[in-house]
Amino acid sequence: MVTQLETPSGNLTFGLPYTIEGLVQVFTSIHRNFFTSVMAQALRIAGQGTPVLVVQFLKGGIRQGHENPIRLGQNLDWIRCDLPRCIDTPHIEDTEAQALQKLWQHTQKVVFEGKYSLVVLDELSLAINFGLIPETEVLSFLAKRPAHVDIIFTGSEMPKSILDLADQITEIRRSHQP
Repeated sequence: MVTQLETPSGNLTFGLPYTIEGLVQVFTSIHRNFFTSVMAQALRIAGQGTPVLVVQFLKGGIRQGHENPIRLGQNLDWIRCDLPRCIDTPHIEDTEAQALQKLWQHTQKVVFEGKYSLVVLDELSLAINFGLIPETEVLSFLAKRPAHVDIIFTGSEMPKSILDLADQITEIRRSHQP
């Protein structure tokens, strides 16, 4: 029999005599096949009792939105943009742009509230490159986030400004063709 202990939700502080600074990590590849590695890390950290948020900016198709997060266990919330389709072009309808902005505003709000210790921003780099979310807003968000919050960016064509701020950059590449 497997028993899961109930752990308190919210930001856990252990009264350490020093501050643990959050890291900015980047996972990038021209091949879009590395999200599984990032999700494994998020699930592992959430399983250890740390609140985690995964935000998929360009994924749609299930009309989820931030009002209906998928909860994986007690500590991992997973949200997508409230769209009828996935975004793969900079040319989107006004309602899609509004849904994306709503998700971006919600993400910033919950991060600034300190609700999560790890936040995965999936394909935010593509949203920046498509001109859907201003790069300057993302840089301001990074500068203002609570000091303990780890941020993971995923996506291809990561802006140089984010790469310059990153504490860790992981580039996934194929060593041979299948």
